[in-house]
Amino acid sequence: MNLPDYFIADLPPEATFTPTLIVDACEALKRNREQYLFTRPLDSIIRVLGHLGEEWRKSDYPFRQLALEKGPEATGFSRETLAAGLDSFFSELTPDHIVNLIEQDLGHKRRLEAFASSRVEEHQSRSSIVSGPQLLVHIASGNLPLPAMSTMVLGLLARSAQFVKLPQGTSLLARLFAHSLYQIEPKLAACIEVAEWPRTRTELDQVLLKEADCVMVTGSDEAVASVRGRVGARKRFLGYGHRVSFGYVGRDRLSGIGTNRLVSAAARDVAAWDQNGCLSPHVIYVEFGGTVTPLKFAELLAEELEAHEQKEPRGKLLLEESAVITNRRLTYEIRASGSDDTRLWHSRDSTAWTVVYESNNRF
Repeated sequence: MNLPDYFIADLPPEATFTPTLIVDACEALKRNREQYLFTRPLDSIIRVLGHLGEEWRKSDYPFRQLALEKGPEATGFSRETLAAGLDSFFSELTPDHIVNLIEQDLGHKRRLEAFASSRVEEHQSRSSIVSGPQLLVHIASGNLPLPAMSTMVLGLLARSAQFVKLPQGTSLLARLFAHSLYQIEPKLAACIEVAEWPRTRTELDQVLLKEADCVMVTGSDEAVASVRGRVGARKRFLGYGHRVSFGYVGRDRLSGIGTNRLVSAAARDVAAWDQNGCLSPHVIYVEFGGTVTPLKFAELLAEELEAHEQKEPRGKLLLEESAVITNRRLTYEIRASGSDDTRLWHSRDSTAWTVVYESNNRF
């Protein structure tokens, strides 16, 4: 399946990128937004997105097949990890889930297209409307495929034209998602641009930021701060930097009946996207006093991660990343050898997973 050159990211490596090209693309996005998106009924957009989610969940869908075929080399994730991630994302892309998300965040579905009131606001004679920016620029990190795809979905619901810029060599899944939208509804896809270029092309970044009405950045704290310093004070800026999540298991959940389901859910959370996601916990605190002890929970989690690795193997790591994991393991091995309060489980002959139990919570 050959992708046509609908987006800047589809252009061959030898193509010449100029500031004029970026300006022209942004102007085209704004025109297309006014013509195809701004006045489009919300229900129509939701139906298109729901249909898109349904197609991506089919095993024989050409764009899904291409993502699983080319994705491991392009992203570093295993085919199994990509399949699980795509299933999780697109299972939420249904009309019901989309409406629930809108109502959860905005209080009323119609608020995206007309003045609307919640029940409380009706009694107070208040109403409001939500209006998205004309051009939303998303500078994505590229290490995870979902943030760029999520932005496209949310941007369409907000009726914003979008320019999604990724680091060079990381745009495959975003491009496939955009192309799949183009196949179903070309007019909506014409309100999205996907591009990639090296970080050294700062002149392209600067032109793009100047054209934006709202700039969103996902990535490291350094990347967020760098872009924030180049965005004017009058532009809306949304920065999502480094995040680390943790889990907590209360003793009332540690009963024999539900423990296996709990451990299985914890393992899935830990292993999701090779633990690169913001919501993948790096530490799980387990309360004493349940039927299952924290030590037993750690042991069960190690067994579950071992089984999970067989079904959904972790992608390849850089040498320096493996070295960091190995050094950290050695630290806990030394600690475990001198104290009964520390236990260690880990994958054999690899750095695929590690579980540390410490009764005094020294993490």
